[in-house]
Amino acid sequence: MFKEIKNKYLRYSAIGIFFIIIFFSALQLNFLWLFGYSPSYRDIKAPTLRVGSELYTSDGKLIGRYFKENRTPVNFNEISPSIINALVATEDVRFYKHWGIDAQAVVRAVVGMGKDGGASTITQQLAKNLYRTRYNKSSGVLSKLPLLRTIIPKLKEWMTAVKLESNYSKNDIITMYLNTVSFGNNTYGIKTASRIYFDKEAKELEPTDAALLVGMLKGTSLYNPRKNPEKALERRNVVLGQMNKYKFLSKDSLALLSKEPIKLKEGKMEDGSDGDSYLRAAVAKYLEKWCADNKYDLYEDGLKIYTTIDSKLQKYAEEAVAEQMKTLQRRFYNVWGNEDPWYDSEKQKVDYPDRAMKNLPIYSLLQKKFPNQPDSVLAYFNKKKRMQIFTYKGDRDTSFSTLDSIRYYGKILNTGMMTMEPSSGKIKVWVGGIDHKFFKYDHVNQSKRQAGSTFKPFAYLTALEQGMSPCDEFTDKPVKIEYQDKGETKYWEPKNADYSISYREMSLRWAMAKSVNTITAQVTEKVGWDNVVKYAHECGIDSHLESVPSVSLGSNDVTVYEMVKAYSTFMNKGVKTDPILVEKITDLDGNIIDEFKPKTKRVLTEEIAWLMTYMFRGGMDEPGGTSQALWEWPNLFKKNNQIGGKTGTSSDYVDAWYMGLTKDLVTGVWVGCDERTAHFKNGEQGEGSRTALPIFAKFMEKVYLDPSTGYTYGPFPKSTVPITRTINCPSPQYVADTTSTDSVLVDSTEFIVPEDPENPTSPATVQPEVKKEENKTELTQNQPTTTVPLTKKEERELKRKQRQEEREKKKVDN
Repeated sequence: MFKEIKNKYLRYSAIGIFFIIIFFSALQLNFLWLFGYSPSYRDIKAPTLRVGSELYTSDGKLIGRYFKENRTPVNFNEISPSIINALVATEDVRFYKHWGIDAQAVVRAVVGMGKDGGASTITQQLAKNLYRTRYNKSSGVLSKLPLLRTIIPKLKEWMTAVKLESNYSKNDIITMYLNTVSFGNNTYGIKTASRIYFDKEAKELEPTDAALLVGMLKGTSLYNPRKNPEKALERRNVVLGQMNKYKFLSKDSLALLSKEPIKLKEGKMEDGSDGDSYLRAAVAKYLEKWCADNKYDLYEDGLKIYTTIDSKLQKYAEEAVAEQMKTLQRRFYNVWGNEDPWYDSEKQKVDYPDRAMKNLPIYSLLQKKFPNQPDSVLAYFNKKKRMQIFTYKGDRDTSFSTLDSIRYYGKILNTGMMTMEPSSGKIKVWVGGIDHKFFKYDHVNQSKRQAGSTFKPFAYLTALEQGMSPCDEFTDKPVKIEYQDKGETKYWEPKNADYSISYREMSLRWAMAKSVNTITAQVTEKVGWDNVVKYAHECGIDSHLESVPSVSLGSNDVTVYEMVKAYSTFMNKGVKTDPILVEKITDLDGNIIDEFKPKTKRVLTEEIAWLMTYMFRGGMDEPGGTSQALWEWPNLFKKNNQIGGKTGTSSDYVDAWYMGLTKDLVTGVWVGCDERTAHFKNGEQGEGSRTALPIFAKFMEKVYLDPSTGYTYGPFPKSTVPITRTINCPSPQYVADTTSTDSVLVDSTEFIVPEDPENPTSPATVQPEVKKEENKTELTQNQPTTTVPLTKKEERELKRKQRQEEREKKKVDN
């Protein structure tokens, strides 16, 4: 073909052009993997800025970000002209004239051997930043050769720059460049840099600000104004000089601005957008599989993730946690004083610091380094060093050794709290601990602890499922249960929390309300502990549960997340709803990528579910109910509001729980030390009603007192199906005595008739009835009433409830 060209100059030129075309084609196609990756046409049309994803509450508040490069893009009209002028004057003065390659600059660079500056245009720099033409992914076999290692990436940048120029306007290109370039300190893009260095929007930057940022592009470390202010000032003035040279700045302005000092003002992108949090980590875990299945990178694809979290409820929960945990920590220190709090279940002292030290990876390494030299190993752990520690008065700098740190944090109480809407499955509150900076372990879905008495409802649920009613009675009496363990016969003898036995007959509702261990154990034995495990799993407990007689007393470890999910089944008419933490995900432009709906499954009949909510209200209604500490917060009981719940405390007061139910929300709270051998000494300090319950109470009080939350007072929902079980359970109650200023107790010949299931807000009434009891003389209305003794605590609670009812009645009368 070339032989037909007679003129040898034309022939050689044609051959040269032909081989150039072949070479660039091979370069683009990565022929035989010699040249490495080059951006395709699709890559050019849809450039990836590696923008971090943003995390929002359901009401649109930014609460977190995920990024490898801290970047938030802006549009051209959101950028100050001073930035554009400074960039063009300093980096590429012919930017608006060339087509991606500045031929004049290339010639100057070749002739001057690079002494007069480089020839890289803004478009070429964008190609390098945007498509990483000099990274391993872009390298081919020829990149191993010294000269070609430099030439091939440069040629790729030329090709890519030409493609960019043919597809985008100059303003688009300079905007993309300013959105991708690094300004040091893990700060990418002009918007982030403007906020981080000057606490301004990009369009608010003044010429001196713009010159400083553009000056950093030559060396983000060398000209960093925080690390090297003198060098940064010198470089800023060079940029101002370039702006004057190319008529972007007058001579007088240059003289004036060059004398100004650097004025930095540290800022943040937006409240809550920096740093890590329990919620941010939980969402990342929640979306892990979704990202893998849908081929999205949470840290580079610029997703907007809208959680189910309500910003107001989250704020109130965090406030309640902070208030109560500060009080509890002070109480914990007061209880133990200078004494160590680490004791096992046999009340034997535990050397926790020594055990924790030996569990550290560095300990085994030190033992190998210093064999038979325990003093040298111990010296390492006793060496003081400066560190920052958590306190309720703020982070504090101190000198601690490793052992000091172990001892200090081994006495810190922590908590986990979650609130969910049973009807929608939406998680509205997630508090994973007291401070994510110091305690990374999430106490909502990672920490598993003994549930204590909060697990008892599953025994009573099983009883209802087997045909019993809330009014069926058991006797509070000593219990000895025989069971088989690996072929060996064993016996379990549970005791009540106060180690007392009343020998009183109690309805299931009253027994659950009072959290009577002996009756719960009898119920468990009757229905079968395997069945208790079965229904707990059905309702939403996912953890493995050992099927043992003590299962109903909460001997197994579970998470707050599981407990809230399971309790929500009762409030959702027997439909188990898997909680959702994310509602929807959009792209940068707001286009919906995916929406999330909870998985649901009916596991209980509506009647059984309603009966369980009726049982939970017993915690407030029945004498000695463990939820009655809530009366201390009168704002919780306005407008006929009803609250159900269950306290829980594990052995030795290691774990304290409260599960609170309202018509709209289910909340779970756990309190305890991460180190299980650290715990309160007795129930007066460490039981669930004294530790976890107040967090729920303070939280709900804040929610109710803020009408804008949308969560209002009100009774539990009415039953939508006929209630076929007996619910009019006999229960002792104080009534007025005309001959005394005190109250007297009516015996079992009179009992409370609870509200009609179709009208749950109707007041309870007292009606006489003769009840026949075995081995007792039949009573008549002419016989004097006898008194059934209550504990002093029950008397106080009943009197307090009566006074509360009288106050409410007076309000209604008025």
